[in-house]
Amino acid sequence: MSQGNGRATGRLHCAARTRLARLLAAKPLAHAPVFRGLPGRSKTLTAVESFASPHLHILSRSKRSEEREFYLRMATQNCWSVREVARQIDSALFERTVLNPPKLSTALRELHPQADDFFKDTYLLEFLGLPADHSELDLHRSLLQNLGRFLTELGRDFCYIGTEYPVQVGGQDFALDLLFFHRGLNCLVAIELKVTAFAPEHLGKLNFYLEALDRDHRKPHENPAIGVLLCASKDSEVVEYALSRSLSPALVAEYQTQLPDKKLLAAKLHEFYALNVSAPDENMDT
Repeated sequence: MSQGNGRATGRLHCAARTRLARLLAAKPLAHAPVFRGLPGRSKTLTAVESFASPHLHILSRSKRSEEREFYLRMATQNCWSVREVARQIDSALFERTVLNPPKLSTALRELHPQADDFFKDTYLLEFLGLPADHSELDLHRSLLQNLGRFLTELGRDFCYIGTEYPVQVGGQDFALDLLFFHRGLNCLVAIELKVTAFAPEHLGKLNFYLEALDRDHRKPHENPAIGVLLCASKDSEVVEYALSRSLSPALVAEYQTQLPDKKLLAAKLHEFYALNVSAPDENMDT
């Protein structure tokens, strides 16, 4: 392994450890979901009585206590149905959240310290049913036709504003692909779509849109806008280099049109646990 790849691996394990620590350090649920009438169990009501079925589904399919806690918290916060809970578990959301933290610019981390909790490294769009050779127009149209499911995949507090949102600068007309508002972060979120691999020059256009939104569209009580580049694929090291000097609050994520290999991700998570139990700081010194 090259020295550069070794450093990248060390950074990956460090980020993953930090991500897991944050997940487990979160405030516990107000009422832990428990069964009635089982030996040694409290007879208290479940966490959210009306969501008993999703919770029971989580309890029956989760193998680790932190995995159960994660899905129970997410189901409660996002009001997931049983069907959506099954989809998120099938998509290995827990494994992906731990192993692949979102790629955020330094500016985004400074302006919105909690942004890491609201964005993902990968968004699963298997519900669009897109062919492998789809165009950007195909992707754009399918997202609008399945806007409700896309909002569910984005997560809580995202509110849709518009598509091909008009931006005028210097007498010229521009249009950004999708515009949302995030209630928790109190800011506009611009999403630009790319059906190709991420390229550093993509950030230039996104930065331009964010500047226009902040100057001409942001309200006085709102925080600076955030930009999301949603690409078909990305090289993590290229993304890291591109974002390290970016002055805009932006992130680069990828979308997938097929569910990931859950067994492969589970194996990687098992390796992650083994590294953290046997030698938690080993990679920091290499």
